[in-house]
Amino acid sequence: MGQPRSSEEAGDFIIGRHPVEAALKSNQSINKLFIQSGLKSDVLSGIEQMAKKKGIITQLVPKSKLDLLSDQQNHQGVIVAVAAFEYATIDDLFKSAADKDEPPFFLILDNVEDPHNLGSIMRTADAAGVHGIIIPKRRAVGLTSTVAKTSTGAIEYMPVARVTNLVNTVNELKKAGLWVFGTDMDGQDYREWDAKGPTALVIGNEGKGISPLLKKACDGMLTIPMIGHVQSLNASVAASLLIYQGFTSRGK
Repeated sequence: MGQPRSSEEAGDFIIGRHPVEAALKSNQSINKLFIQSGLKSDVLSGIEQMAKKKGIITQLVPKSKLDLLSDQQNHQGVIVAVAAFEYATIDDLFKSAADKDEPPFFLILDNVEDPHNLGSIMRTADAAGVHGIIIPKRRAVGLTSTVAKTSTGAIEYMPVARVTNLVNTVNELKKAGLWVFGTDMDGQDYREWDAKGPTALVIGNEGKGISPLLKKACDGMLTIPMIGHVQSLNASVAASLLIYQGFTSRGK
């Protein structure tokens, strides 16, 4: 077992060169930058200069220290300690769409538990112009350092709202004019899906899919045809296919 973190180091960490660069370029509140001592790199030098310009405390530490802070993840010689990631509100998501003068395109994640899946989904959502992600407060992964690393910086730009009840939220979105689509084995071929108007897409849990009550609240269901021996896809892979169909149909 490693040594416990001190109080100044407790909290969230962003790990790896690209995620750290994205954090430094954003408005994320950064407490301290840790760089591996004795590691020569133009990228690390650039990161250190960015931090100095922003007045961020920088500390050179041995690799063992970074291994401890990152829980043995591949930190690439750099970590930043940040304030807890802030969640958006549903109103913030609508504002994100309005600022771009686009009909809303939201993603709803029904109890996605794997932080790597959430990070990958955020990365795709950011690339495809999704205006925000909605997750439940319970029985689902939140915004963690692992999510931040996997998202390779998308966590800095993709608003994420946490809600108490997804079914109630879906009903409110429908009242606001959104069409809500879920995923199921029996549904419309996703390649025929048109997401031009105000739209929300629901992605289910890695093992159980979408909960029955939430499925019942959806306006329609989409399916991804499969002709191989394996009849299921990783949640982040399925989400990517569906998000990009939405992106394509919206004429981006």
